[in-house]
Amino acid sequence: MNFTRWSARLPGTQRRAAARTDHQLTPDRREDTAASSVPAARIEQLTDVAPPLPGVDELPVREVLDRVPALVAHVHGPDHRLAYVNDAYVTAFGPRPTGAPAREALPELHEIGLLPLLDQVLRSGKPRTVKSRKAPDGRSYTFTCTPMTKGDGGVGAVSAADAGGAILVFATDVTDHAEAAERLRASERSQRETAVTLQRSLLPQELEQPDDLRIAATYQPGGTEAAVGGDWYDVITLGGGRTALVIGDVMGRGVRAAAVMGQLRTAVRAYARLDLPPHEVLQLLDGLATEIDANQIATCVYAIHDPNEGSLVYASAGHLPILVRDESGVVQRADEPTGPPLGTGGWMHSSGSIPLSPGSTAVLYTDGLVERRNEDLDEGIASLERALSGATGTPQVVCDRLVRASGVTAEHDDDVAVLVLQHPARTGPDSELFRNAALELLGGVEAAPRARAFASGVLTSWRFPVELHDLGVLAVSELVANSLQHGTPPMRLRLRRTDRRLIVEVTDGDDHLPRRRRAEAGDESGRGIAIVATIASHWGSRRTPGGGKAVWCEFALPTGTK
Repeated sequence: MNFTRWSARLPGTQRRAAARTDHQLTPDRREDTAASSVPAARIEQLTDVAPPLPGVDELPVREVLDRVPALVAHVHGPDHRLAYVNDAYVTAFGPRPTGAPAREALPELHEIGLLPLLDQVLRSGKPRTVKSRKAPDGRSYTFTCTPMTKGDGGVGAVSAADAGGAILVFATDVTDHAEAAERLRASERSQRETAVTLQRSLLPQELEQPDDLRIAATYQPGGTEAAVGGDWYDVITLGGGRTALVIGDVMGRGVRAAAVMGQLRTAVRAYARLDLPPHEVLQLLDGLATEIDANQIATCVYAIHDPNEGSLVYASAGHLPILVRDESGVVQRADEPTGPPLGTGGWMHSSGSIPLSPGSTAVLYTDGLVERRNEDLDEGIASLERALSGATGTPQVVCDRLVRASGVTAEHDDDVAVLVLQHPARTGPDSELFRNAALELLGGVEAAPRARAFASGVLTSWRFPVELHDLGVLAVSELVANSLQHGTPPMRLRLRRTDRRLIVEVTDGDDHLPRRRRAEAGDESGRGIAIVATIASHWGSRRTPGGGKAVWCEFALPTGTK
């Protein structure tokens, strides 16, 4: 075997080659060189220099391999009988008996699964390499197995006939590299766990469950790297039976994206308390996203469910369309209106609506669920529509089925967030727990006693306890009186009960929102809203889409009320 090319890089090779070159100089040249570079007092000593070391090309192959710091073994034949191991191999694993099969003579190779590789090399006649295998001595080696030809049969005691089936095993110690790589992997795992923990801590730990909806959500971080994304979702009860639902995706990955996501989610909850229309919430978020980071954009859908309207009113900032499956299995896509992502500025968002009747299921999701490298985005959405059309069961079951149908696994390369909400179709005894009653307030001041009588009759028919009945009638009286004094027609009273609460709501045509204030002793007005806020569990007001306002309050039902 010719070791000249690679052995020229062995330690000391260049020094010995230089020594041979120096001794091949002519006497005159040597004297000139010595005279020019060595003090005269030492010239005499140079004449007694020891004989030069032989070069690599002049050494026998075995002597070269014995000086190599890497581990070398030479095997031959179908059972890979050992012919030779170098000094480094003996130092690492101890003496090895020659002539025995590798399974017996080299048990360390058998333990790390290298013998099948030797069979492959013997069959193919091509070298094979396995990287960073941990040996029984605790160190890691990269093994290269190279077939030898008949002309290379001088390494060990192998005949020329057997040399054709001989293999040279060359092992390089890569323990330091393997340990560094493992430390790096451990650090990446730790960073990923930290990032995922941060991401999950910024998501709602427990979803709010409105009276009229059943909701479930799932979040799955993408890939195995530390840089998680900025997907988020939220459910916010607005009062008066209404619910806000939001899902979004901050572009980019890593802790920065998660931090921006956390700020946007907190802002959404704050803006939701103002009970603004969806497009106004997105308008505020757009300005905030620009202030947080002008280089960071995000997509978002904000939707509001009102059980009295039977629809989802929504606004979208560059996000994927909401999908709604009706009771018969037909899926409708809410494509319009859609504006640019948050953080771009200069766009007036608008709201749209999509029906959500009893028995319907709506799905909000991020692009990780439907976007694939090898297919168009519309194809992914169409595939999700087909999966939703056949997905039945609880919201959590639907969530899981959609994730599986989309082929999302633990190795998925993008974050996935899915929010599923169902508007149950209630029948039988359950339907008795969800009732509505409404009265148009006509005729001026005489509308107040009619409203009180109407409320008393409705609450009696709903079999509420006397205390709750009286509080409900008092709240109706104060809200109607406030509307008659400060509002404009048309006016309407609406009573609604669920399995958890009683809701009283009065609407009128004036868009001035009432506020709670402290009435002085001599004031003749200003106490109505204060009374309502005192006796009710919650109260609030909002502007209605067609102009005007709605003022509402809620009472929690006593346990066991049917």
